[in-house]
Amino acid sequence: MPFINTKVNVSISEEQETEIKTALGKAISCIRGKSESWLMLNFEDDCHLYFKGDKITPSAFVEVKIYGSASAEEYDNLTAKITEIISSVLNIQPGQIYVKYEEIEHWGYSGHNF
Repeated sequence: MPFINTKVNVSISEEQETEIKTALGKAISCIRGKSESWLMLNFEDDCHLYFKGDKITPSAFVEVKIYGSASAEEYDNLTAKITEIISSVLNIQPGQIYVKYEEIEHWGYSGHNF
């Protein structure tokens, strides 16, 4: 039950959103037991992100929340994939992309908790 929230300070076209959605759906499998079949995504474009005091430079903040935990290697692999996806689709330089992970102990779905 992963959730990926992508915030960028550039516009995302419908075509770009679809391309990122598809790529993230594949990339989530870097984490054992996670797949696109349970993945929820959110995209927030044209955000007021400042990085290094600058609002003009294209930047991204990507939050990944997962139920349970993952290894450092899995997180490293997913960070590399996310960075590659955002950089190639939105032309945001890798040095302007933050990826944050949060492991969730309790996750509700369909009126119940796991």
